[in-house]
Order: sequence, then C-alpha cells, then structure tokens
Amino acid sequence: MIPLADNRLDLATYVNALFLVYFILIFANIILSFVPRMPFSLWSQAVINFIRETTDPYINIFRRVIRPIGGGPISIDLSPMVAIIVLVVLNGIIVRAILE
Repeated sequence: MIPLADNRLDLATYVNALFLVYFILIFANIILSFVPRMPFSLWSQAVINFIRETTDPYINIFRRVIRPIGGGPISIDLSPMVAIIVLVVLNGIIVRAILE
C-alpha cells in the first residue's frame, strides 16, 4: 500500500489544500448569488448545482443563527462571510494541531 502522506507536513499540506478548495467553492457560491439567472445549459447547471449542493449544508448552519440584514429584494446575507471566517479559523487550528 502506498502511503498518501509520508509525514505530518505532507498531511498538513493536504488538509490545508482541502480547506482552500472549500473556501474557493464558498466564494464561488457568493459570486453566483450576485449573478442573475443564466440561460439554461446542462454544463453550467451541473457546475452551479455542484457548488450549491457542496456549500449550502455548511452555510445553512450559519443561516439558522444569522438572519439576512434588510428586507425585500435588497437583503444582505452575512452567513457566507461568517462561514468563511470560521473555516479559516478551523483551518489554522487543525493544521497547527497536525504539525505539533
């Protein structure tokens, strides 16, 4: 069997990369929320659905606690930003724990 990580540094780098990919997916979800509905395309719908299905369960944790600011069509949802801050903090804690 081939080891995926030879030492703690390799494992920490791998975990850090996973956090980075998830951060990028959340950021893409934020950008998609500002873009109006795009014309239907199987490829774009597959990508958009993947991003939303991957990030929404995590962001919904914060949506239950933090309600959108404002009302009507101009409301600001701060939960993705809080989710990113928590993700960055968890990344630091977990990677530092792996390295020690």
